[in-house]
Amino acid sequence: MSKKVMAINSGSSSLKFKLYEMPEEIVIMEGNIDRIGKDNAVFEYRYQEKKEKLVQSIADHEAAVQLVLDTLISKKIIASYDEIAGVGHRISNGGQYYSDATLINEDVEKRIDELSVLSPLHNPVNLIGIKAFIADLPHAKEVAVFDTAFHHTMPTVNQYYGIPYQYYQEGIRRYGFHGPSHEYIALKTAELYPEASQRVISCHIGNGASITAIKDGKSIANSMGFTPLSGLIMGTRSGDIDPQVIPYLEQQKGMSAQAVKDMLNHKSGLLGLSGISNDVRDLTKIAQDKSDSRQQRASLALKVFAHQIQFYIGAYAAELNGVDSIVFTAGVGEHSALVRQLACQNLGYLGVKIDDEKNKVNALSIETDDSTAKVLIIPTDEEIIIARDVMRVAKL
Repeated sequence: MSKKVMAINSGSSSLKFKLYEMPEEIVIMEGNIDRIGKDNAVFEYRYQEKKEKLVQSIADHEAAVQLVLDTLISKKIIASYDEIAGVGHRISNGGQYYSDATLINEDVEKRIDELSVLSPLHNPVNLIGIKAFIADLPHAKEVAVFDTAFHHTMPTVNQYYGIPYQYYQEGIRRYGFHGPSHEYIALKTAELYPEASQRVISCHIGNGASITAIKDGKSIANSMGFTPLSGLIMGTRSGDIDPQVIPYLEQQKGMSAQAVKDMLNHKSGLLGLSGISNDVRDLTKIAQDKSDSRQQRASLALKVFAHQIQFYIGAYAAELNGVDSIVFTAGVGEHSALVRQLACQNLGYLGVKIDDEKNKVNALSIETDDSTAKVLIIPTDEEIIIARDVMRVAKL
């Protein structure tokens, strides 16, 4: 019997959702609310081949949830809230507690709140979304789907930091993130190219970015670590830095711990390097315009960004003892030919070669005929992983 299931992704000022008919995996309605907390919040949604957009004041996440549910009723997508059997919530950090999705109860809510110290930008708003849906849909099964869960298959040697062992026992370890996205890429690669799915390097490149080494469908390494701040340079996040930079800024530059934290999360990455923007589209346009005085900085930021992607691809090829497929996904990975070209330009030693024309048009498979590894562009679908987990965990 078919069930209606919602997949929810709550951001600091956004709410993304998809309503599915399951297990058929038919998208009934999907949408996104941006600028929550602003007078000019934007609500865009699609259903029955229609697209609609509203700009209005949305005070908080509770109001955003109510708007989504009211719209489902007003557009006759559902006749009653009772039709929604389950809701899956993407949760940034499950820490050492959760190696799989789980039904939400008071204890799980407490754990998510406790782990907010590790994911301060995400776990708190994830929890707000949970509470809002529980209040409005008390009959529905609520399931937490953790970004970290897919990476619990990482070998222990890939979980340790070089600090006293007691801290590992207390939970300071590499967890890895973007789990639903990397899991989807592992499954989709195996579906499309089973012969090239044993050793996969999944590159989730967006405003947040991470790379995963996947062996036989399981994560064995992820570029993010204890928090989503580490690894690659991102839109506004620094990625990996020498840890001594932090006390240096505090002691020599007089910055507070909070100021350093804010700088590393919100003022670094592409934005910090370029001094222009965190958006690859903006930087690409400026980098290609020699008449623009900002061209050099934009170009620098993109080159450093792509170099780090290349660095992790090389490291993970060693981790996997070779590579069968390199997959680019998420906003930048799916749409930036320049970033893909720069990231792959020195991978000839791995036998990796990309076709410039295929790359320019964002083809599914962009490697040359004589490349020894596939190079793929696969749009990610985190929401379907969430919906499947709801069906499985809630036994719907």
